[in-house]
Parts: sequence; C-alpha cells; structure tokens
Amino acid sequence: MESKKEKAKKQIPLRLSASLYQELAAWAEAEFRSVNGQIEYLLTECVRRRKKAGNAKGADQEP
Repeated sequence: MESKKEKAKKQIPLRLSASLYQELAAWAEAEFRSVNGQIEYLLTECVRRRKKAGNAKGADQEP
C-alpha cells in the first residue's frame, strides 16, 4: 500500500520542442491519456526497465 508521501506529486517545469510535444500529444490521445499522464507513464516505464536491467546505480554510464 502506498503512503501519502508516495502518492504526492512533485510539480516540475518541463520544456519540450513543439515537434516532440505534438508527437507525445498524438501518442497520448491514441492511448487515452493526457500528455502529462503519458509523460509520467513513459518515465515510470523507463525507470522500471532500468531497475529490472540492474542499471539503477548508474552501471550504464561511462567512468
């Protein structure tokens, strides 16, 4: 069960190119999400996959 702290959302400013925004907006619409929801979903998936691959501590970065 998630705690209140885990459910709290952090607001951050984000700048995207117009073309990237349009791509994300189209993708979000196709998956019945808001653009914000799509970005959050994609970031969550990337972090999950990175952890699964065992790279959570920066093992994928060059020395």
